[in-house]
Amino acid sequence: MRKLLLALASATILSGAANAATVYPLDRATVLAGSPFDFKVEFDAVVKPETVKVTVNGQDYAAVFGKAAEFVAEEKGEKDKVLGSALILRGVRIAKPGQYRIEVAAGGETRAVNWEVYGTSATPKAKNIIFLLGDGLSVAHRTGARIMSKGMSEGKANGRLNMDDVPPVAFIGTSSTSSIATDSANTMSAYMTGHKSAVNALGVYADRTPASLDDPKVETIAEALRRTTKKSVGIVTTAEVEDATPAAVVAHTRKRGDKAEIVEMLHTVKPDVLLGGGSAYFLPKSVPGSKRKDDKDYIALFKDAGYAVATDKAELQAAAGTNTGKILGLFHPANLDVTLDREFLKKGTVDKYPNQPGLVEMAKVALDQLSKNPEGFFLMIEGASIDKMSHPLDWDRALVDTIEFDKAVGLARAFAAKNPDTLIVVTGDHTHGAAIIGTVDDDKPGEEMREKVGTYAAAGFPNYEDKDGDGYPDRVDVSRRLFLAANNGPDHYETYRPKLDGPFVPAIQNEKKQYVANEAYKTVPGAVFVAGNIPRDEDSGVHAVDDVVLQAVGPGSEGLRGYMEQSDVYRVLVDVFALGAKVTN
Repeated sequence: MRKLLLALASATILSGAANAATVYPLDRATVLAGSPFDFKVEFDAVVKPETVKVTVNGQDYAAVFGKAAEFVAEEKGEKDKVLGSALILRGVRIAKPGQYRIEVAAGGETRAVNWEVYGTSATPKAKNIIFLLGDGLSVAHRTGARIMSKGMSEGKANGRLNMDDVPPVAFIGTSSTSSIATDSANTMSAYMTGHKSAVNALGVYADRTPASLDDPKVETIAEALRRTTKKSVGIVTTAEVEDATPAAVVAHTRKRGDKAEIVEMLHTVKPDVLLGGGSAYFLPKSVPGSKRKDDKDYIALFKDAGYAVATDKAELQAAAGTNTGKILGLFHPANLDVTLDREFLKKGTVDKYPNQPGLVEMAKVALDQLSKNPEGFFLMIEGASIDKMSHPLDWDRALVDTIEFDKAVGLARAFAAKNPDTLIVVTGDHTHGAAIIGTVDDDKPGEEMREKVGTYAAAGFPNYEDKDGDGYPDRVDVSRRLFLAANNGPDHYETYRPKLDGPFVPAIQNEKKQYVANEAYKTVPGAVFVAGNIPRDEDSGVHAVDDVVLQAVGPGSEGLRGYMEQSDVYRVLVDVFALGAKVTN
């Protein structure tokens, strides 16, 4: 037995060495016919160019790809450490759909990967696509938003959300190429390119070099639309427009934090409508508050490209009436204030930026503008702060933002009712480990807030009210309210109350640079210390690996069914628009 185990171990080591080369796109990649992508081979050792052999379905790769690759004798990493040799070929296109096997050999290293190149329908199935993304949207967010907004009595919801009537059709796998856990960059990038990638990556395969802008690129949906159609492109978000989710529509970088560079990529692709926050990365470094390190003024550059520019609600409405066809709206240097603060509590930075539009206002302007194009449009609408408030375990703000996102879903449904040639997709990019446990009832006896938590029959029903009929609860600090809990987080104090003074800050750094419970909440009557269960270098709750729910209605929605990877969703989107029809090299 010992000899057998040693033999197996030896075989495993040899097998690993024989398959040391890495090929991008990775094994099982799916590639839209005619879509440009970068091809790269990374060897673990320095090899001689004459030993390199690459074939595609048995033929020399240069004959299939139409050109030879650049050979890099010594690819270097941090501190000029030699990582090995590499082969790089930019802008490869494969026109013919089919199965492709790529085999690589050099200096004793071998690797084989399989790609599927796919075509699409010959004719479009829909004129427009509205892709609504609730960042971090989980089942608990939907349930909580429904109860907060519509109420519940005698075991039944007293009303329905707009998204409740969009059929749930698929479970979506969110994992990255490097980990089962994921972030907003690679998840949204998979939706928007059809290729999975590593955490923090957008529109690229994450290679081994330290530079973030040289990784192998894949085409984004906005680029595919610009290449093959005359459709308009719109991006609407409550985050910075260069944040991970909106950036995924256009960007190519290994590092989602390359926000100044992402602005340049936005300017290159030029979405017809671009609305959100993030003006700090558009302004030259000489302007106070700028986060750029150069003198480029991208607001001026967008104006020069024919864009009407808006910085508040009034200017947005004025820009909507200019009929330029192009609008750049930047309503905050960073992310927009969340709905609860912006519309009701007037907290956060609302005193500095009092006229920020909400998601629905921005989405309406975008739909009105984009629908003027007789060729149709692709519009991505992101409710960003569902995620941004779930990280710090601020569930009231997360749920109110979910209600706002749902109102944007309602706007899209109303548009599609008048324009039935529109596909609506509603989904999340990843989930959070959140669940509704029951209620917190202030009227229960005792001073300990923990004893006021109602579970099972003791939970009853929350007493939120919406007397003005705007779809939002008149107050979040009602006497019997939802109790949400996370299955992960840092050390913190649970107060069992909404944070009316501003977003929750559960943990702060100590002198050891570890995140510990924020004692600002320790003195709140009845607060309970909750021990964290994630590493001490993390300050907030983290994403869950759970599948997300995808809902869809309209022409082409029948392609979205069952379990799908996020990269599979892209294949349906481009098929709906017939972006792979009649492709030639």
